[in-house]
Amino acid sequence: MKTILKVAGGILVLLILVCAVLIFVSPTDFDVKRDVVIDKPKAEVFDYLKVLKNQNEWGPWVQKDPNIKLTYTGNDGEVGFISKWESDSEEIGHGEQEITKIVEGERIETELRFKQPWEATNYGYLISEDAGEGKTKVTWGFKGTMARPMNLMLVFTDFEAIVGKDFEEGLGKLKTVMEKRPSPEPEENAKPGEDLISGD
Repeated sequence: MKTILKVAGGILVLLILVCAVLIFVSPTDFDVKRDVVIDKPKAEVFDYLKVLKNQNEWGPWVQKDPNIKLTYTGNDGEVGFISKWESDSEEIGHGEQEITKIVEGERIETELRFKQPWEATNYGYLISEDAGEGKTKVTWGFKGTMARPMNLMLVFTDFEAIVGKDFEEGLGKLKTVMEKRPSPEPEENAKPGEDLISGD
């Protein structure tokens, strides 16, 4: 019996040592991203993306809980705008997203502050690029740091694939929504009856 206890104790110590080593050698940073090409011009796509409320139409997490509570602060589509969510689903929980930077026509950056069922601060970004022929490539990314020992999650689960699957689902919906939307009418450069060329 003592021999069995010694062996079990030795195995337990070994497992603790292995976990300790993994905790300190494993990465703590992550950056998950996916992209899609949308058959719409870049300016039109970007104007849609920078409005956070539009994520209610294509964001995968909002779609998972029809009873989710959403509240907003500030002017949507501008730096400082905050979208807050509350859900009874543990998969979604409580948190908020704030627009922290906009590079007009190119990039939107947000800070994601998760409150429940865990606390974390991560960063999201949406990048629009001209894909030619009136199309736009949209890259959706999510990056942050997992403090030790939580970084073991990056070793023992396929975190990239799990988050990436949601991103692929969301981008697929974004493509469908955008390509069904009617494009805005082009602005007229001259008023009716006004000559385009002036002169005697």
